Amino acid sequence: MKLGEVVLLKTSHRGKIREFITSVSDEKFHTDFGMIEMSELLEKDAGDTVVSHMGQEFVIQLPRMPDFFRHAKRTGAPIMPKDIGMILGYTGINKNDVVLDAGTGSGILAMYLGSIAKRVLSFEIREDFVDVARENIRRAGLENVEVRCGNIVDEAGELDEKFNAVILDTIDSASVVPHVPSILAPGGFLVTYSPFLEQTSQIRKAIDEADFFEVRTIECIERAMSFSDRGTRPSTSRVGHTGYITIARM
Repeated sequence: MKLGEVVLLKTSHRGKIREFITSVSDEKFHTDFGMIEMSELLEKDAGDTVVSHMGQEFVIQLPRMPDFFRHAKRTGAPIMPKDIGMILGYTGINKNDVVLDAGTGSGILAMYLGSIAKRVLSFEIREDFVDVARENIRRAGLENVEVRCGNIVDEAGELDEKFNAVILDTIDSASVVPHVPSILAPGGFLVTYSPFLEQTSQIRKAIDEADFFEVRTIECIERAMSFSDRGTRPSTSRVGHTGYITIARM
């Protein structure tokens, strides 16, 4: 490992897994299970173990986006991995793409995008949300994600660059849609995410009035499975609906 590298320290206590995300440094890292000399990680690799001063053993791993999703500080309900997967799958966002993301929130979507895309520019209207998102992004070690404080309704018409994908997760998405053709690269995608059908209907109307094609609105329902001695069935502990995703292309 090297200085500044982000690591996931995983241990087991009384049958439960505990995880900690931190960075390799010359300092001490304090946990419920004792203090870890982080400098020891400089001589270790992913998969090795490190022991706290209380004798608790931790496995060293390199965190991935699902790990950051679990451990990121929240400012509200983030877009879920199942919906992020649909967005990535239907747009094909890749390492050559520049992406505009509006409605940063905790920065979860921006982080997933930043782990794949060349560059991500994200707008968030609330300064307190911006601070949290920037810290989450910093912890993830993503230097290609920029978060700006501003209202995308006002900012969209002022942007002077082209984006391969524009993703909107705001209450004002329908008002932003008319500005998207001027900032979307040829063949690029517009994606909107909304929890309610009324908002989605307004978005579809705005898209119909603009120069888009291949328009679709989808909902991804996720059902976890429950296993017990009595049998196997879909779990009833979670609601599968989160939001409606509309995808359009120029």
